[in-house]
Amino acid sequence: MRKREVTIPLREINLEGELDLGESGSLVIFAHGSGSSRHSPRNQFVARTLREAGMGTLLFDLLTAEEEVAEERTAHLRFNIPLLAERLVRATRWVLDEERELRIGYFGASTGAAAALVAAAQVGDAAGAVVSRGGRPDLAGDALEQVTAPTLLIVGGDDRAVIPLNEEAYGRLRCEKEMRIVSGASHLFEESGTLETVAVLAAKWFAFHLEQA
Repeated sequence: MRKREVTIPLREINLEGELDLGESGSLVIFAHGSGSSRHSPRNQFVARTLREAGMGTLLFDLLTAEEEVAEERTAHLRFNIPLLAERLVRATRWVLDEERELRIGYFGASTGAAAALVAAAQVGDAAGAVVSRGGRPDLAGDALEQVTAPTLLIVGGDDRAVIPLNEEAYGRLRCEKEMRIVSGASHLFEESGTLETVAVLAAKWFAFHLEQA
């Protein structure tokens, strides 16, 4: 099945997304960072790499269009990790209702990484792997100790403020875990070749932990 636009019904709201089920039976669900959307060029780039490796992807907006407009003025939702995680969990259950045999992974960026980790803790064995790119996994709080999915934290070597926050979260994780620092990369991995490194690391992590399941 090729990539298609989907509407994910979550109780009182609908969230828009792009779903490509791929061919392998593995699906990586993306959780974008604050102020971003399913159209994030960085997440879209990583998603293309995963699809080229045969995996499926789901990129969707964590906020409605109305909430996005309000967020530009108030910024009251971007750090609401419980809300974002709840929506990620509900999107996961929606896609599993559609395709029960999928093996699920989460790819989170910035605050979306915290939401992905909280969601992984809540869905338990339904999540087979987590990757964080330039994330704030520390914002997952006490959920970190509850994550069972193998987790990879990827941080830019020049992202000085975020490295210790990832190290703190890494120390609290009790699952299989790894932390990779990409030399010469800033928070958004805009430097030449750095985002490609992220995509390759993520593809290998998901392939090993989801494809081997």
